[in-house]
Amino acid sequence: MKLRNSKVITQRRSASATDGVVEEVIAQKLADITTILHTSNVEKSRLHDYILSTVERSLFKIALKRSNNVKGTAAAYLGINRNTFQKKMVKLGIDDPKG
Repeated sequence: MKLRNSKVITQRRSASATDGVVEEVIAQKLADITTILHTSNVEKSRLHDYILSTVERSLFKIALKRSNNVKGTAAAYLGINRNTFQKKMVKLGIDDPKG
């Protein structure tokens, strides 16, 4: 039993280390992107909404590509329901790859 528990602990540490690296890479890229996009206008910034929709649109396109444009498989790849996937495709302005 001890061996099994130590394997689980090792897997958690490995995932945690990977999460930290991924978060660091994303933070560095986002810092660059926000520098490019930021404006010093007095009006309310839409930077947050813009970044979130851009990231989500990119994820959906990646999922569709990796699933050969099968929406159910793409939704499962992202860990969301197929109906949610379909609604968000429309909201994000992603064309239905199958027509």
